[in-house]
Amino acid sequence: MAVKIYHGDILFTPSADRLEIHENSYIIVEEGVVSQICEKIPEQYQGAEVADYGDKLIIPAFSDLHVHGAQYVQRGIGMGCLLSDWLNHYTFPQESRFQNMEYAKNCYDAFVDDMLRHGTFHANVFATIHREATNYLFDKMEEKGMYGYVGKVNMDCNSPEFLTETTEDSLKETEKYLAEHEGSKKVKTILAPRFAPTCSKPLIDGLGKLAAKYHCGVHTHLVESLWEAQEALNLFPGYGSDAEIYERAGLMDHGPSIFAHVIFPTEEDKRILKKHGSFSVHCPDATVNIIAGIMPLQHMEAEGLKIAMGTDIAGGHGIGIYRQVARAVQLSKLKEFYEPQESKTITITQAFYHATKESGSVFGKVGSFEKGYAFNALVIDNMEDPWTKMTAEEKLERFCYIGDDRNIKARYIDGELLEQEF
Repeated sequence: MAVKIYHGDILFTPSADRLEIHENSYIIVEEGVVSQICEKIPEQYQGAEVADYGDKLIIPAFSDLHVHGAQYVQRGIGMGCLLSDWLNHYTFPQESRFQNMEYAKNCYDAFVDDMLRHGTFHANVFATIHREATNYLFDKMEEKGMYGYVGKVNMDCNSPEFLTETTEDSLKETEKYLAEHEGSKKVKTILAPRFAPTCSKPLIDGLGKLAAKYHCGVHTHLVESLWEAQEALNLFPGYGSDAEIYERAGLMDHGPSIFAHVIFPTEEDKRILKKHGSFSVHCPDATVNIIAGIMPLQHMEAEGLKIAMGTDIAGGHGIGIYRQVARAVQLSKLKEFYEPQESKTITITQAFYHATKESGSVFGKVGSFEKGYAFNALVIDNMEDPWTKMTAEEKLERFCYIGDDRNIKARYIDGELLEQEF
């Protein structure tokens, strides 16, 4: 049995209210999976290979549960717009370029490498309506050893002509995509209707049938803006909430259901999300860039809803999930200030948990260092000033606020060191 041992200051979050820290300790990894954490190497492991990182911080790798791979090239552009104008003036024209495979390959190569560079090893990704380009993204993530879900986007109405499929073509192309990747392992398919305003009822219902046939989940946007929430109900008369559109189509019954933003959920939305164990993805940067609203994270978690983290490139401008951890804390302070009766500030521990273990749970046992979890890990260095010492918790907080990819000194997926140049 292949055994590898890693030494350093080990930190992870078994729960949202608990930061588990093992300073100057060893993590034993067998066949890429965590076996135990101990202060001294047990007798039976004497002679095993040890990677000694001294007092460097060893943390679980991050998960991004809402990111648009095709928007990577437009990050940090158009940030003065709100959602509708941003989509029409920037995003839709950009996504139309993915019919050109050379362009698509250049963008997706850079996107995947940058996720890995910044410590995101598990990602739930929107592509575009273009099946060939979406296949390339899927294969690239698989080639790099990532865990992921990749969705071919569906849009058949209320969209620019250059980015609209017929309902029939959208369903046919989606089924071909799903069939091509049956039996895949760490990267899997997911259905990706962009959001209710760009999808007709026949398309949503057709996707529900594909979900049942191919046993896959759904990834879309939900009540992300007041405009979107109202438009969804205008286009789907007789429905009581945005979430009900996907529930009635059967899209929440056959795999993970992952909804981005969820800033303005009704009680009915929350009831449906909780019933299906759905993930609501908090994307802090996108919230303040183009959406203008803040997810009621603390309130939703208290009601038992699952909360994940996402960068929402390119609504969000930075690809590092660790920075979203810090931003989530900042936005919770703003929300509490303006809504003191309804919201409470979250802790760095809670935000880190949502970005690692809870987000990671959609991919299996990743995002923690508990026994049985994959050793998908980052080694963090250079967070201390040279004339003083910091605790492991302080190093984590500083990394989330002011660190970057240069502070990530080593990256491991399934216990294997990523050796490419970053």
